[in-house]
Amino acid sequence: METRDYYEILGVNRDASIKEIKEAYRKMALKYHPDRNRDNPQAAAKMKEINEAYAVLSDPDKRRHYDSFRESYGNAAYEQFRGQYTDEDIFRGSDIGQIFEELSRMFGFRGFDEIFRETYGPGYRIFEFRRSGEFNPRAGETPSYPGIGITGRVFKWILRKKLGIQFPEKGRDLYDIITISPELAARGGKFRYVNRGEKREFVVSVPPGIKSGQKIRLKGLGGKGRDGGEPGDLYLRVRVRSRFLQRILDYLREKFPGFDHIIS
Repeated sequence: METRDYYEILGVNRDASIKEIKEAYRKMALKYHPDRNRDNPQAAAKMKEINEAYAVLSDPDKRRHYDSFRESYGNAAYEQFRGQYTDEDIFRGSDIGQIFEELSRMFGFRGFDEIFRETYGPGYRIFEFRRSGEFNPRAGETPSYPGIGITGRVFKWILRKKLGIQFPEKGRDLYDIITISPELAARGGKFRYVNRGEKREFVVSVPPGIKSGQKIRLKGLGGKGRDGGEPGDLYLRVRVRSRFLQRILDYLREKFPGFDHIIS
């Protein structure tokens, strides 16, 4: 098995405090987060390394056990330790889930469940992570992310401008209104939607039985994302014409060829 050392992985000294271990982990979790490294396959492996190192070193009992192996086996400590601890053992009681949710709220990343399912597979659900509200800080610990005293927006601006760290941000959602015939609203079907402001045209699938005021969501057709973030969505609020107005429009179409482009 490959020789590793949990302290080296997190970049902390052997006598590092719990607070220093947490801060080191949060910094590295932000750096190697999958949502910031979509084109870097090595980041996923690094993320697993730092998750494991943090889960061990942030737990007093596991850390004490690991330290005893370091004293007895030196460079082979990791191999000996992993021979006795499964992934389920290592992550039991860890607050990693809470930390990932903090990152999600502050930077718009995907949540803990999605990231761990992608990284460890569905089997991660057997891991017994510490639930929200179970945090019991010891002396010197802080459950907050560095920078909690200022808003997430300002904190991100500082990291982006001063340190060159980029954060993927989802594009803004866009909204528009479409007006459809009562027949199309009842039976459903295709509708040609033209957004003249954006100079884009789409064929929209209208579900049968839609009512005025309801919305159709076009995923990914909103504003562009920033720094690799996914685009926003386009929401079309439906307005159904009255049958009286529809009969008038049908009559005008019949009498005046080319009338459609005037009202589209």
